[in-house]
Amino acid sequence: MNFSINADDQLSQIVREKGIDNWLDLLDFIKCLPYGRNKNRSDLSLVISEQKGSCSSKHALLKKVADQNGILNVKLILGIYKMNKSNTPLIGDALSEYALSYIPEAHCYLKINGERVDLTTNSSAFKKLEKDILVEQEIEPEQVADYKVSYHQAFMKKWLLEVDTSFGFDEMWRIREQCIENISANNKLS
Repeated sequence: MNFSINADDQLSQIVREKGIDNWLDLLDFIKCLPYGRNKNRSDLSLVISEQKGSCSSKHALLKKVADQNGILNVKLILGIYKMNKSNTPLIGDALSEYALSYIPEAHCYLKINGERVDLTTNSSAFKKLEKDILVEQEIEPEQVADYKVSYHQAFMKKWLLEVDTSFGFDEMWRIREQCIENISANNKLS
């Protein structure tokens, strides 16, 4: 499925200024950008200007451009999955240091014509996470900032009540942040 990017909104214009004028080229461009957090979660244009993005910012940008250009059947999905070294190798030994087999992680991806597509990095593939998805919901691009974080934290707090661990929420969130830092650092090396 390929479509022209010709809308007059700011994101579509920024994309075209990069020489990208169709959907498939945009998908390829975004997945080749390095993984990394942007300075402002709410400003999707930073994915292009900073030449990096997280799962949230990259997929939210794609959904927003799809919407602005009338590209149908593209949904932005927020999933919580059991992040571990097997499905997310770049976390390194962050979990094993604490004898954790996994930690719930919020992850954004797209559903295009009903098929889940992960364009976080060039090596991302939804198949790696598929069996470890705990819950998923459709969200809007504007929800990748505050809503995603609040939802993730609420999920983790509930999960901590259900599992046998001595870790409190603050320590578990710190471990999760270490995993994300490892992903970002290891992504730059690969």
